[in-house]
Amino acid sequence: MRSNFRNSQSAARLSLVTLASVSASLLSACAYIPSVSGDKVLGLVRPYRLEVVQGNVLTKELVARVKPGMPKAQVRDLLGSPLLTDVFHDNRWDYVFTIRRQGAEPQKRQVVAWFDGDRLKSLEVPDDLPTENDFVAAINTKGKTGNLPKLELSEAERQALPLPPKREAPAVAEAMGAQRSYPPLESKQ
Repeated sequence: MRSNFRNSQSAARLSLVTLASVSASLLSACAYIPSVSGDKVLGLVRPYRLEVVQGNVLTKELVARVKPGMPKAQVRDLLGSPLLTDVFHDNRWDYVFTIRRQGAEPQKRQVVAWFDGDRLKSLEVPDDLPTENDFVAAINTKGKTGNLPKLELSEAERQALPLPPKREAPAVAEAMGAQRSYPPLESKQ
């Protein structure tokens, strides 16, 4: 009976020593696993990042159309609805634009429109506001710099466009069925 007890004690010690050595080797192996660094996970895999675009894209060409003295409705037609408006400060509209794309630098711009009543008083425009071509080049993640899309037609190209077909006014169909004449709803007395 005593030999059984010794065997079980030695087996328990052996299993504890084995468990301790396995745990120590596993913990020391964690130092060699590459971690999440930069854009890559485990140093190998680059996860997909969702493109986040918020606000109104404002360019130098769009902002140049807006002039002091314009009504709020006209400013909204040209620049779009502002991203931020405040009930307590209805004389200020904030046009904020942010974009994060994989492979491109994040961008953030803010244009502030100040109003005096219903008329535009002034427009605060950042110095780094891009032109339309510069904006397209900044969000181009393909690495092509010379193959930007053409944004506007020349006058010769406009003249070469075919005219839309002329539509004739639809013929008015004659009423079918019995024609009735109703007396006026109010009687004259």
